[in-house]
Amino acid sequence: MLIKRLHQFLTDPLAKPSKNKVLFWLGLSLIFATIYGILGLQKGLGNEYVVQDDARQYVFLMQRFADPQLLPNDLIADYYQSVTPPAYSALYQLMAGVGIPALLLSKILPMVLGLITTVYAFGVCMQILPLPVAGFISTLLLNQSLWMKDDLVSATPRAFLYPLFTAFLYYLLRRSWLPCLVTVALQGLFYPLVVLISIVLLFLRLWNWEKGLPHLSGDRKYYAFLALALGVALLSVLPSVLASAKYGPTITGSVARTLPEFLPGGRAKFFHSNFLIFWLNGKDSGLLPWLKPQSILVGFSLPFLLRYPSRFPLIKQFKRSRVKILGEVILASLVMFLAAHALLFKLYCPSRYTEHTLRIVLALAGGLALTLLLDALLQSFLTAKPERSPQPPLPRGAQEREPLPRGERGGSEERGYNWKLWVTGAIAAALILHPNFLKNFPTTAYKIGRSPELYQFFQKQPKDITIASLEGEANLLPTFSKRSILVSSEYSLPYHTKYYAQIRQRAIDLIHAQYTLDGEELKSFIQKYGVDFWMIEESAFTPQHIETNPWLMQYQPAAKEAITRLQQGIYPALAEVAQQCTVLKSNNLVVMPAECIIKSLPKN
Repeated sequence: MLIKRLHQFLTDPLAKPSKNKVLFWLGLSLIFATIYGILGLQKGLGNEYVVQDDARQYVFLMQRFADPQLLPNDLIADYYQSVTPPAYSALYQLMAGVGIPALLLSKILPMVLGLITTVYAFGVCMQILPLPVAGFISTLLLNQSLWMKDDLVSATPRAFLYPLFTAFLYYLLRRSWLPCLVTVALQGLFYPLVVLISIVLLFLRLWNWEKGLPHLSGDRKYYAFLALALGVALLSVLPSVLASAKYGPTITGSVARTLPEFLPGGRAKFFHSNFLIFWLNGKDSGLLPWLKPQSILVGFSLPFLLRYPSRFPLIKQFKRSRVKILGEVILASLVMFLAAHALLFKLYCPSRYTEHTLRIVLALAGGLALTLLLDALLQSFLTAKPERSPQPPLPRGAQEREPLPRGERGGSEERGYNWKLWVTGAIAAALILHPNFLKNFPTTAYKIGRSPELYQFFQKQPKDITIASLEGEANLLPTFSKRSILVSSEYSLPYHTKYYAQIRQRAIDLIHAQYTLDGEELKSFIQKYGVDFWMIEESAFTPQHIETNPWLMQYQPAAKEAITRLQQGIYPALAEVAQQCTVLKSNNLVVMPAECIIKSLPKN
């Protein structure tokens, strides 16, 4: 009786899911999304100086909306402003207008985006298989996957892909053309790369397969919709294309192959000598650079399960015209993946076209596959449970036996039955509780500032200062101190040639100036770039300090020349004045005013 009720509650297709049942499973899905979001938020709010790794590239410039005087004439801030999608900037500007700081907003957004994604992913699953439990399993897998990677928690433009793409799929399956066009527009305004996948997907849906051959659809309304979608997509991405053109063109693949920045150990490592690593799981080049949890891989089994409707009766309830959209998304993503490789780096990094959409598709497919398996398992319990057959008549004169005690009746059958039930429960529990056994869940990649006095010191300085430093701590200064830096590894992306030419020259000049023996060269550098403060580590004048920094080692021969001087025991001009010009020491970091450096250098 218990199994029968469980089957009716979970996977019985004969009982049309009531509104209350749908709300129950959707609510349960949102509860798990909220729990994961709160766990991530706790990490973000655990310290005053905490920022997500990739969010640093956007949050620091969004602080301009609260104070327009920040970061004036800042090359780095101006560049990242140009490549930031307009709707993303508008959202931060709107929130700044109501008093929500950019750094706080970047920590709240992931939970909000996760909840929206959950609602639409649940809806997509219901469009394919109208069983709420399938929606719950799919969204559970998706949320676990999203919080095991730092894409959603980054709150960068790519985090908006998840709610916008799942919303697009939902409205497309429902043939709700106007909302679908709205999602296309929002994709282009928030994360232009995903709108390219959506357009290719819409084009693929023009074709129907009959007897193994493709045929164009005869639906004229769909042709009109596709034309409108293409127009909306072009208009929505145009502002981003025009804004970034100032710092373009993008680097070509042939040139990138010659630069250490794109080789293993480089800032934007892309090329790899191993063929399989490059094409399959390369961070920016691979087809499947990251897929977790492992349970999501069950999604690959769905096409094979669908071939056996006799073994999986629930297959009859699938909307066959809708389930094919999962394969179409994969195909559209592959098309853009190959196009991005062919046009390297005009369409940015190829992996951006597969890792996000495949995560969504595999979570949906995994939930559907697990629902099929769950239903088949429950069906097997129902059919395997022994029926008690009538007893044959006793021979004349034989005494009727006493019935066996309840605990001894059908012992082996009951034990086998209970064993299967326990196994089913254990699998379900493992699926739900899996994140509890991970050391780092949720994965947030938050960076914690370890030098509060350093950030507070710079915050008290004029808003137009420029800080020169080759240290990793410089990556945090624009966010926590709200002051301009000359260059740093985090902001040295080499994709736009006009921008990176200036950044590269700054880095080389800074290496030369920091390790030069010529005081006049040091003075000239300070005056050329308008440097107000210089920040170094106490170990900066050792060869190991440079040799162990992959970012610095990109800039040759400047780095090797500096190492050679230090190995010879020759101390740079900056080292000679460091002690007398130090105004702050914090966590092995030393801060020197540029004015003091110039005055303290010996005059020729």
